[in-house]
Amino acid sequence: MQFKYPELLWGLLLLVIPILIHLFQLRRFKKTPFTNVKFLKQVVSESRKSSLLKKWLLLFTRMGLLAALVLAFAQPFIANETALQEKETVFYLDDSFSMKGQTENGSLFKNAIQDFIKYVPSDQRFTLFTNKQVFKDVIIKDIQNNLLNLSVGSEQLGISEIILKGKTFFTDNAAAQKNLVLISDFQRQMGDLSIVDSTNNINVQFIKPSNAIITNTAIDTVFIAERSIDNIELVARLSTNSEEKTIPVSLYNNDKLIAKTAANFDGNKKADVQFTIPANDSILGKVTIMDTGLDYDNQFFFNIDKKLKIKVLAIGNSSIDYLKRIYTDDEFSFTSSTLEQLNYSTIENQDLVVLNEISKLPNSLITALKSLSANGGSFVLIPAINGDITSYNLLATTFNGCQFTNTISQEMSIANVKTAHTLFRNVFDKQVSDFQFPSVQEHFKLKTNASVALAFQNNEPFLVGSQKAYFFAAAISSNNSNFKNSPLIVPAFYNMGMNSLKLPPLYATIGNHTEIELPITLQQDDIIKIANDTNEFIPKQRVLPNKVQVNFIENPKEAGIFRILNNDKTIRHISFNNNRKESELVYAELPNDNSNTSVSNFFLENQKNNAINEFWKWFAILALAFVLIETALQRIIK
Repeated sequence: MQFKYPELLWGLLLLVIPILIHLFQLRRFKKTPFTNVKFLKQVVSESRKSSLLKKWLLLFTRMGLLAALVLAFAQPFIANETALQEKETVFYLDDSFSMKGQTENGSLFKNAIQDFIKYVPSDQRFTLFTNKQVFKDVIIKDIQNNLLNLSVGSEQLGISEIILKGKTFFTDNAAAQKNLVLISDFQRQMGDLSIVDSTNNINVQFIKPSNAIITNTAIDTVFIAERSIDNIELVARLSTNSEEKTIPVSLYNNDKLIAKTAANFDGNKKADVQFTIPANDSILGKVTIMDTGLDYDNQFFFNIDKKLKIKVLAIGNSSIDYLKRIYTDDEFSFTSSTLEQLNYSTIENQDLVVLNEISKLPNSLITALKSLSANGGSFVLIPAINGDITSYNLLATTFNGCQFTNTISQEMSIANVKTAHTLFRNVFDKQVSDFQFPSVQEHFKLKTNASVALAFQNNEPFLVGSQKAYFFAAAISSNNSNFKNSPLIVPAFYNMGMNSLKLPPLYATIGNHTEIELPITLQQDDIIKIANDTNEFIPKQRVLPNKVQVNFIENPKEAGIFRILNNDKTIRHISFNNNRKESELVYAELPNDNSNTSVSNFFLENQKNNAINEFWKWFAILALAFVLIETALQRIIK
């Protein structure tokens, strides 16, 4: 037994007072004459016995009364050691999309919040943080309404980030017991839960609101499988963890249903559905399904706007027929000029400039090309046979240290295709072993720090560069190479053109860095805005002479199709979807020794372990009982 005010136990010394009173009480005797001494002796004997009994009973009741009062004021109690220790408690509440999973009793997230509000002690101070918000040093009535208004979102902290963030809310009090309580469904993507073993001086506990199996079907992605002059074959890819065989899939264009089909899983975890849409129409698309698992992945936004033509300029006297076949009118605005007739002012308005085997680059052209690259444009240098190395290097050395050296007059095959390079990424479905590689009769030795797209059979670079500048190591005219007849020329030059202007993709993912380029010229004080029916924001943007670079990093926060506005006029659209990683529903295994299956169980068990049994009321009742006993003794024993 322990005492809340042990210093009051000194009051037990007061028990000496009734002892002294009863031992040393002085009595005044009165003389009474009696005629018969025999009767006097009998009365004295009976009086002594009665007085002695009453005296001892009163002594014990008065000592009991004082002792009970002293013990009551000292407030005795029984409790565990941990119950008496000062505590600091920090809660993490997972508000990611997976917590919206539906069980028989409702969503995990809402049930966890309601149980937390119901069972957390009303006087307990704590800190609670989510993936997006922090409530520091509060009691439940301070944040009850805020908790009820919380909603799930795409943000998800990893387990290591949660532990590090939770540590920052504890004080430096080494004597306090520090408890970090994590409330989540603990998907495996959060990380390895075993790292909590290395958390010094912090007791980490896990609460998983439910162990129920949640079934979910999600739309993972949408992509264009094939494009023709008239039609586009659009594919939506779905995944599921349930035993469903078929599920209806709908395609909308700006809230108008334009197609409906069904995804057939047949025991597989993934299924593709295909839609055919007109190639020349603008589509503000949305693919939807009906599913009771998670609702955020039941729709997928995308848009297909009319294509903006990429401006390509070829400079040189060599044949440009192969470029005309690649840079067609439906996607590109292709022009050409000889070096003698070149209007240098047109260079800054181009997205891609092809230097088509110019023997010597004038200084004015080099300056214009460097300015083009600095302002977001791109160029390709195809050297001429016996070209001027000095002029080439004046341009090339500025970009990744590229440098043309000596000429090698030896036939060499182009035998290595770097499929990871941006020019050939997603071009080849598999490694081709019987490919007929092109060759060159004469080439320059090229030193570079840039990434290599094509290499000779001796691994020396043939085509290098990325986005801003590309360099060939040899002329590709027919009298020096058969590269123009190779299938490699089409993806190489086509992707050079496509990479020179970053057009809005079919869709972007919220949280990932996305950059697009708009081929417009802004006037002074003009800005690009992004808006839909409910939100509007100004993205990070960089104004260049002939286009505007727009970056999406922190915004938007919600999925949907957004308008790109200039002076309140819609230029085109861009779509955003939430990352589908929350849809996997693959869970980590929790440690058995510090985990709970519900919020209510955690608080009930915690209150039981920290309970303090107080006994002062019983001692107060005992003191009252002694008062009643003494009163009874005074009346009964005369």
